Amino acid sequence: MMKIENLITYAKDLNLLYVEDSQDAREMTTMILESIFENIVVAVDGADGLNKFKENKIDLIITDINMPKLNGLDMCEKIRELDNSVPIIILSAHNDDNFFIKSINLKVDGYILKPIDFDQLTGVLSRVLEKYRYIQEAKKNLHFLEIYKEAVNLSSIVSKTDKKGIITYVNDAFCKISGYNKDELIGKNHNIVRHPDNPKSIFKTMWKTIQEKKVWQGIVRNKTKYGKSYYVNSLIMPILDLDGNILEYISLRNDITDIMNPLKQLKDAIKNFEKPILIYMKLDKFDMMREFYDSDTVEQIQQKAQIYLEKQFEKVYEFDKLYNLGNGEYALLIDFNRYFHSKDIFINGLKDIQETIKEDTITLTNITYDIAVIISVVCEKNKILESAQLGLEHILRTNKDFIAANNLANKIQQKAKENMETVSMIQNALKNQNIISYFQPIVDNKTKQIVKYESLVRLINQDGKVLSPFFFLDTAKKSNYYTQITNTVLNHSFEVLKQCNVDISINLSALDIEQKSTRQSIFVLLDEYKQYTSRVVFELLEDESVKEFEVIKQFISDVKQYGVKIAIDDFGAGYSNYERLLDYQPDILKIDGCLIRDIQVCSYSLSVVKSIVTFAKEQNIQTIAEFIENEEIFNIVKELGVDFSQGYFFGKPEPLKIIKE
Repeated sequence: MMKIENLITYAKDLNLLYVEDSQDAREMTTMILESIFENIVVAVDGADGLNKFKENKIDLIITDINMPKLNGLDMCEKIRELDNSVPIIILSAHNDDNFFIKSINLKVDGYILKPIDFDQLTGVLSRVLEKYRYIQEAKKNLHFLEIYKEAVNLSSIVSKTDKKGIITYVNDAFCKISGYNKDELIGKNHNIVRHPDNPKSIFKTMWKTIQEKKVWQGIVRNKTKYGKSYYVNSLIMPILDLDGNILEYISLRNDITDIMNPLKQLKDAIKNFEKPILIYMKLDKFDMMREFYDSDTVEQIQQKAQIYLEKQFEKVYEFDKLYNLGNGEYALLIDFNRYFHSKDIFINGLKDIQETIKEDTITLTNITYDIAVIISVVCEKNKILESAQLGLEHILRTNKDFIAANNLANKIQQKAKENMETVSMIQNALKNQNIISYFQPIVDNKTKQIVKYESLVRLINQDGKVLSPFFFLDTAKKSNYYTQITNTVLNHSFEVLKQCNVDISINLSALDIEQKSTRQSIFVLLDEYKQYTSRVVFELLEDESVKEFEVIKQFISDVKQYGVKIAIDDFGAGYSNYERLLDYQPDILKIDGCLIRDIQVCSYSLSVVKSIVTFAKEQNIQTIAEFIENEEIFNIVKELGVDFSQGYFFGKPEPLKIIKE
């Protein structure tokens, strides 16, 4: 029962009709009712009460029985003909059985005996109004439920099934998207619209979930009556009776085919394939095309290309759709079991399609575009999309047009894992001072005497094994530890100057020189070891990552003020060229080992080395031949006029203590 405070709070918004013919009783009772109700309509007899009920919105009636013109029960009977639910409370001093029987038939909600007692009044009002409140809330909830039902019906694809999964109801939206009418759907299983490429595991999980009285949600690929795919975001839940038993199942779906990101659609489609083949393509020279045409034209080309590519591949394969992924990229999925009987036959067939496309054009209003695609194909489900995308990146880097990229993602992942292990190894080596320098002798070809040492970095791992730069330096360049390694090698190399009387050659990359902190460290060392700097040689390791030529040129000019000599490493191969010599003005050229290694048997290598030596002598530049592995190679380079030799024939890289001995 309501507390009096709650009763007053709830009653203040209600309209009360109070009917009483006795003026004294009416005035006294009205005073009591005004302490509870703010809106009271007073009537002086039954006829007046009926009229005022018709004229006003009435939420509750309190009425006497014995009244002239129309007694209270007759008034209530007529009111019930107008409104069967308005609460009625009877005021009476009578206890006639006929009175009670008629009031019961009129569905009177409460009785208050005269004379009125306030506690009795509030008690009856509390019971009646609490019931009234529940009824009103139920009506409101039912009203909202109908609105929600209509909203769901208009916005969602709705179906219901019995406990066996047989369709018992579909709404118009279901019929519209599926292409079936209601007669074709009701009585059928939902398999009628499910795409065959959905894995069976999805529906096993779905059925298990809803049978456990839980809600299942997920994206399902369906097909229309005419075989076209569409994607729905589905919610399926059981409808239970009051005892918790399943009566039926209801499913709400939303069509996400158009709004779903094409890449997301592709990912979901991959999940639905048991054994897919992914053909991932990109318009050849797409980045160049974007620079040449405006954005609207590029978009038109991509749309036209999509239509064209669909037609070309439909001639050979069956597939659901060609995904336009943007940025000139497209993808399609086909069934592995149907098309991959022989790797060579499949790959050659795909290359034939690629060649056909290359020979064709697509036409827009104002231009004719020579269409061509690069292709990355993957024939395994594990990380299929990642492998295809990595394959495409590889094609773009290597200027190729086709790659079978199976397992490429796993290989990259394994490489990443190895990189992390290498980084950890570098961290430990730096922490424990296990980045060390080895020194390899360089001899004068005329005297065979050691006149220089090249400083070469080494790393001692946790097992005590000495590793060459091959195992860690590239990874170091991609991390934050390369500069620390360079500074360690620089310090080791300058310290050696005190312990020998020959030149010390130190490797520097463009990355080293472009790093301001490294340049500063070098000049600090040059000042500290100023008396030895004439025996310092900086070997510049050229690569394509050079960004600031002017910084490097200025560095060379500055260090030469200390008497430092400049050598160009690996000259004759890679990125080295004669034009660069004009910028660097080197003192020494180290002829690339790939030319020296084959000089005994390769006439091309012999000719290149001859030309380098001739050029160097004309420019008064000394030369060093690397990879001198035997006496025969040494004799050849000496005869060609090379000044110095370096290689295992004269000595391998060793720690400083061995050199001193």
